[in-house]
Amino acid sequence: MRRVEAILIAGPTASGKSALALRLARDHGGVVINADSMQVYRDLRILSARPSEEEEGEAPHRLYGHVDGAVNYSAGLYVADMERLLRGLPEGTLPIVVGGTGLYFKALTEGLSDLPAVPEEVRAEVRAQSEGRAAPELHAELARRDPESAARLKPGDRQRILRALEIVAATGRPIGAFQGLRRPGPLDGRRMAKLFIAPAERAELRARIDRRVDTMMERGALDEVHALAARGLDPALPIMRAHGVPGFLAHLRGEVTLAEAIRRGQADTRAYAKRQFTWFRHQMPDFHAVPPEAADEALRGMV
Repeated sequence: MRRVEAILIAGPTASGKSALALRLARDHGGVVINADSMQVYRDLRILSARPSEEEEGEAPHRLYGHVDGAVNYSAGLYVADMERLLRGLPEGTLPIVVGGTGLYFKALTEGLSDLPAVPEEVRAEVRAQSEGRAAPELHAELARRDPESAARLKPGDRQRILRALEIVAATGRPIGAFQGLRRPGPLDGRRMAKLFIAPAERAELRARIDRRVDTMMERGALDEVHALAARGLDPALPIMRAHGVPGFLAHLRGEVTLAEAIRRGQADTRAYAKRQFTWFRHQMPDFHAVPPEAADEALRGMV
């Protein structure tokens, strides 16, 4: 009998967590479930480092590439997808959740604020009214309509500012009125093993990130971004801010060289890895930080 009912594997980019999850799934009849906010998009297999088709053939993989880039995907939508997925898993299947998006793990284990649904027509109206307006201007509007939320948000945080404007437009109430309400996460109450894969040598991790971006270029990452650009999507969408996308889009517009675009992608990804360490240290202290080579030992006897 298993001691745990789910395994959660978090960690920074290029830490080896996906390989660990695949090995566990093969050995223990598990299903690998994505917890990375960019790997949900079908448009970005290469640039988001999604598992290859060959890897997906070695064990069941779920919630990878199932969302169109035009969708403003969120943690709330992810939780709803996870709830449906867990209900449909065959009895005895071990969920192995792997990724680097801290908010997804927090939502799975601790739940989310019970924010009201925003009607699509309201969301579309808010987005249309924001078109062509800089984030600080939108922040000033939010300060007039919801001062408390504006005080918590940075003037450049366009996505969260728009979310707060959508809530107040849909309900007439500030987003803070709903954030004290919380529903349990879909993994609440389960016995879980929680690992954060933390390579000891940060310099080597940074080098692996840089090599990964170079490999992505060899596999066609620029073509992937070119196809994304051709769709003419709203630049405020999450997919348009994926690591590497802004720099490569600037290159395709003739604003920077390819070498500079690659450098920006590498720098953005290294900075994100640093933030991932900080997030899990402060927000999710119950995750056990282990180097990649110690992960199997840390799970011994749990599965």
